[in-house]
Amino acid sequence: MSTLSIAGYGDKLTVNGIRIGDLSPADHEAIEKEKGGHNYKPLEDVVVSHVRNSSTLVCRKPDPEKVRSFIEEDLIDGLCCYSAVNQGQLNKTIIDAIVHHLTKEKLPTVPRSIRHKYMSAFLLASTALTKMDRVIPKVAGVEAAELMFKTARRWGYQVKGIPSGEAIIVGAKGNFHGRSMTAVSLSDDPEAKNDFGPFVPGIELVPFNDVVALETLFRQKGERIAAYLVEPIQGEAGVIVPDEDYWTKVAKLCKEYNILLAMDEVQTGFGRTGAHFAHQIYGIKPDIMGCGKAAGGGILPVSFVAGRDDVMGVLTPGSEGSTFGGYPLASVVSVFAIKVLVEEKLAENAILRGSQLLEHFNNLKSKFPDKIKEVRGKGLLTAFEMFDEPKFDGHKVSLELLKQNVYAKETHKSTIRIAPSLTINAVQIDQIAGAIQNVIGSL
Repeated sequence: MSTLSIAGYGDKLTVNGIRIGDLSPADHEAIEKEKGGHNYKPLEDVVVSHVRNSSTLVCRKPDPEKVRSFIEEDLIDGLCCYSAVNQGQLNKTIIDAIVHHLTKEKLPTVPRSIRHKYMSAFLLASTALTKMDRVIPKVAGVEAAELMFKTARRWGYQVKGIPSGEAIIVGAKGNFHGRSMTAVSLSDDPEAKNDFGPFVPGIELVPFNDVVALETLFRQKGERIAAYLVEPIQGEAGVIVPDEDYWTKVAKLCKEYNILLAMDEVQTGFGRTGAHFAHQIYGIKPDIMGCGKAAGGGILPVSFVAGRDDVMGVLTPGSEGSTFGGYPLASVVSVFAIKVLVEEKLAENAILRGSQLLEHFNNLKSKFPDKIKEVRGKGLLTAFEMFDEPKFDGHKVSLELLKQNVYAKETHKSTIRIAPSLTINAVQIDQIAGAIQNVIGSL
């Protein structure tokens, strides 16, 4: 019979005699390859250890002198856990709230089948922030997209009167809503779909930022379409920003054809694009909206769906649920994540620092017109796309940026997305831009 021993904390944490704090980056890689799944390929030769400040991580790299198994260096976080840490790493306001409620208030863990007092705080804060009638809490961001999909279908049958089993959900090509079967069914990415079928039926895709294609589909099949489920700005596709008038035209079409506008704001919400939610930039309001990532302040996975009363009202007891959706600690964390977003004016800082970063990117594009194809972004959701050539490999750029002590990650081979915490300062933005210039210049 196998034995298991676990002792200590932090660098002294020991599992079956192996002290975690003594492991080199190569040791961590070997263990992950042997014991873990191979569904991720982390950047090589670096292991994050702890936090230096809200926008800086401390990482362990191989010791070039080979005196020790590793050295520690600061790393500017240019990815922000894919926009889950908008409030900055270990935001003090959120951490203090967690410590207080766990230690002083003796916070319990209970499911939604019994009420707890912090649910009221969460519902009051989240409906006020989103300006929506009702909110349903979930856990992972993909669950928000899943719940929007289900809710839209039920609304289509019960309210719009779509014949049973014939509801259509429209998505945008190039979308990313997560990795559940519904999200994968919505995707047109071959890597996400290969050998995972059969897929969820009743889905149609149109090109993103193409009003004519959307109107054509609405005209042909509008009576059976329940919702257009879409990101306001496509993140994983490479920060694809639509035309300024796209969303006003889409909102008008959805109203004309009685089709729900269901917006996935999991990555674009909580101040990331310079507004609390990206749809506000365009002066429109969705009928139902999915939120996640920074809804948990970078501390816990928290997501939720917010929407109109008549839309959310189609869900009844037993039709939807989540063990940890809105449990007491998640509710407290989300309330204080909202408090930080509003009181620390994170959306405003995203506008300032995002403008600074995009100015750097445009200067780089002028300096390297044969290397950088396009610059895109809103607020601090930014990206630069290189020409699609072997020598401009995005993964290689990410690895070279690590050597310059900046953490970023490529998407779609030749695009580098930069989305740091919304607490980042001007000096750190300049450091990110300087590192990118060094790397691009060396290609």
